Amino acid sequence: MKLYFSPGACSLSPHIALREAGLPFDLERVSLKEKKTQGGEDFLAINPKGAVPTLRLDGGEILTEGAAIVQYIADQKPESNLAPKAGTLERYRLAEWLNYIATELHKGFSPIFKGDDAAKAAAKAAFIPKLEYVGRQLAGKPFLLGDQFTVADTYLFTILTWAKHKDVPMPANLSAYYERIHGRPSVKAALEAEAAARTRI
Repeated sequence: MKLYFSPGACSLSPHIALREAGLPFDLERVSLKEKKTQGGEDFLAINPKGAVPTLRLDGGEILTEGAAIVQYIADQKPESNLAPKAGTLERYRLAEWLNYIATELHKGFSPIFKGDDAAKAAAKAAFIPKLEYVGRQLAGKPFLLGDQFTVADTYLFTILTWAKHKDVPMPANLSAYYERIHGRPSVKAALEAEAAARTRI
């Protein structure tokens, strides 16, 4: 498999998941501004959406959208327990979290990156209650689904890295959760690989 990524983008989530699962994969950095891969390919020819993450499967097929990609990764290595078994209520709880993170947190963060000062302030004000909600759901639990680290945690961690970078306040237990995830070997390895890649395009 090959993961097309951009350092610091939401592609960090499947990057962590691939390392957690112990699956073999290649990384190819993408310039989202130029829509070119590190190898000089036209990224729009690979993914017409022009967005990361994009995963090229071993058979050559292309899979897009982070929430779908991380579930695919989890299902390639069921023993990693990165996703509950298909058909169980817990699997739908995972889907519930992935959808909430994608629609309420991920999309809600866009104006904080791209808006003018007024838009950024308004987006931050709207974002804080959502983080407080997540913090309440995490009360007494190490991970979103309880005792088991899943791909929902890889996605939430990615969003929280943005929140920390942009000085968005978060509840104490959510900060502790962030630090707990940050300490995982897979996370450290992914962050180090992406930091190193920043100088190679």
